[in-house]
Amino acid sequence: MFGIVRPCRPRLGERLKTEWMAHLCGLCLALRSDHGQFARVVTNYDGLLVSVLTEAQSLAPEVGLLRRTAGPCPLRGMRTASVARGEGARLAAAVSLVLASAKVRDHVADGDGLAARRPVALAARRVADRWGRAGARGGAVVGFDTAVLVDAVDRQAGVEALAGPGTPVLAVTEPTETATAAAFAHTALLAGRPGNAEPLAEAGRLFGRLAHLLDAVEDLETDAASGAWNPLTATRTSLTEARRLADDAVHGIRLALREVEFSDGRLAHRLLVHELPASVGRAFGTASCGHRPELAGPYAPPGGPGGPVPPGPPRRDRRGLLAGCLVWAGLACTCQMCCGEYEDPWTREPKEGLCHRCSDCSDCCEGCDCCGNCCDGCCCDCNCNC
Repeated sequence: MFGIVRPCRPRLGERLKTEWMAHLCGLCLALRSDHGQFARVVTNYDGLLVSVLTEAQSLAPEVGLLRRTAGPCPLRGMRTASVARGEGARLAAAVSLVLASAKVRDHVADGDGLAARRPVALAARRVADRWGRAGARGGAVVGFDTAVLVDAVDRQAGVEALAGPGTPVLAVTEPTETATAAAFAHTALLAGRPGNAEPLAEAGRLFGRLAHLLDAVEDLETDAASGAWNPLTATRTSLTEARRLADDAVHGIRLALREVEFSDGRLAHRLLVHELPASVGRAFGTASCGHRPELAGPYAPPGGPGGPVPPGPPRRDRRGLLAGCLVWAGLACTCQMCCGEYEDPWTREPKEGLCHRCSDCSDCCEGCDCCGNCCDGCCCDCNCNC
């Protein structure tokens, strides 16, 4: 799973975590239903923001109208779940496919990794073309012309070819900004709030800038070692300047969202206002985690807070050997053991994938007390009570 908005589960809280998972599963299932099983590999954390924004603006009287019950899935420990549905999930799927198609073509053009081999490159081009067509069809269903995304992607190569020392790095990020601005703005039309299109376009533009910058920062060392093109290296942009631009983008997104009229914007606000600074800190290596299980009294872990937590009482609804092996195979094949939450295949104890073990949230919502009302005046001046 990929994307710059990878929220800290403890900081989200149970309610918002449930909503976030509903959108993540909704995007995954929309990709499967509309474009086939293989399309689910493009599920990403940033793409689900489109679904989140659509629902946050929705005029539907009940959130239940925007949900459906999905069947058992290995990624959820073979449990059913309430997942997001409708035009927001479909738009998110279309955008994810088109952008994934562009990324694959970019890797083929650059000859990155396995894409340098002719048979692999040929197969990758076919997959990219199929995803591009599928994304265009999916976008048309919800009234979104993906041509703006394709045009932005096509222009990216030309922009990069012209970039050199002294070129503003924002000239390189412009195509990405244009693409994300269009996707964010269209959520306002889907939700029946056209007045939100302009501020959401601004938020999307800045989000695209941030995503491009953070991707460049995270790939800087790898690109230098492999000789791959990197916008910061090509334009001689320092990390200090990149950090300034990233922080400005985060602040701009916060200001733009104040102009948006939401029905229930708590999750959108949490992700775009409070999780983005953590993403910036993670990319620049300035974040660490303050969320660790802490127990008191006789159950306090040895070594104080942060030490190993004693296991809870054994569960009685254990799976048998064969059933557990089948569930384990499903979890392993879908990378859930690395990239998500899951239940132990045999004991059903809740587990968390390695890449989701909280490691970037010591700011605890920018200085809040993690009481569950992080936005009620203690983090920012929005008083959103998220």
